[in-house]
Amino acid sequence: MAKSSSPESSNGPVFVVGMWRSGTSLLYALLNLHPQIALMYEGDLPLLSALFKGGKSKSDWVERWEFWNGALSRHHIDLASIPRDVAGLPEAMELVYRKHAGLAMWGCKSPNYYDCMVPLAKQFPGARFIVIYRDPTDVCRSIVRAGRKSRWFAKKGLPLRVILGYREMKREAEGLARMGANVHELQYEELVREPATALTGICRFLQISYDARMVALDEADRSAIYNADHHDGVKGKKIAAAVEREEVLSPGLRAKIRRYANLWQAEFGGMWPAHPEPDSTQPDLPGWMERSLDRLRYRAFRGYDHAIAAFYCIAPLGLLRAYRRRRQLAEATKTTDNFQSVGAD
Repeated sequence: MAKSSSPESSNGPVFVVGMWRSGTSLLYALLNLHPQIALMYEGDLPLLSALFKGGKSKSDWVERWEFWNGALSRHHIDLASIPRDVAGLPEAMELVYRKHAGLAMWGCKSPNYYDCMVPLAKQFPGARFIVIYRDPTDVCRSIVRAGRKSRWFAKKGLPLRVILGYREMKREAEGLARMGANVHELQYEELVREPATALTGICRFLQISYDARMVALDEADRSAIYNADHHDGVKGKKIAAAVEREEVLSPGLRAKIRRYANLWQAEFGGMWPAHPEPDSTQPDLPGWMERSLDRLRYRAFRGYDHAIAAFYCIAPLGLLRAYRRRRQLAEATKTTDNFQSVGAD
């Protein structure tokens, strides 16, 4: 679909944010069906802010970004066409994201912005944020299922990142509202139940006309989305809620999510989160010890995440490439060994 310009396309970026496995990929695909919207899929350049320390970019920032997550090749952007000398992160983001969007609204969808929306708004005063929430129990279920085949989703502590990160994301959205930034919040459950209504609300927020083609998922360009089993839904033909399947969460994890949901609903007078709905039969709240220990673990996990991103910014690129090749070889060898073992049985 040819993208067109609008008065808003010259404003700041549009950021689509939600926890992992909360419908951000679906929302990205539907929004990009609009002729005036052209968001990137998980560009995630803000995660590599160490590449732009002191208002000066590292000479290989483009190559490092591409090595990090393949964002440029996934969006068919020629690395050679991007200047290496830029003043800082905002200039680099706008340069590349506008290059992808052309005349349309530019920006990015990423779960990884859930706890840094306020800093992004400070760097991009005209930014608009679309924040999507999904029942955290269903988010954790989806993560556990994805972790059966995805090493990333199987990593330690991801459910805890989701539980505490869910409230952190709401806190960031509240911070955006206090500073007068443009923020629109919606529920995944409402998006899949009444997509036209949810998308009409987003278009109203973006001050553009709703386009009926936005609900035609089978017409969406999903080439930038990673090929993985957990993306089968967004790469399908119809917008559909997840079908009910076997329970994959332990009773303990389900109870923890329920306790935190009770805590938040008490904090917001039963108004948030919308899902799960308040349940008077399970009124327990997390105690101070549980909350303190969970917060410590959460900070440790997030500290680890930030350290990994920083390492990719400062370690020799040749060393990083050698490490990745070695890891890929080890994983391929393990897969082959498992296959031969199954065949022998």
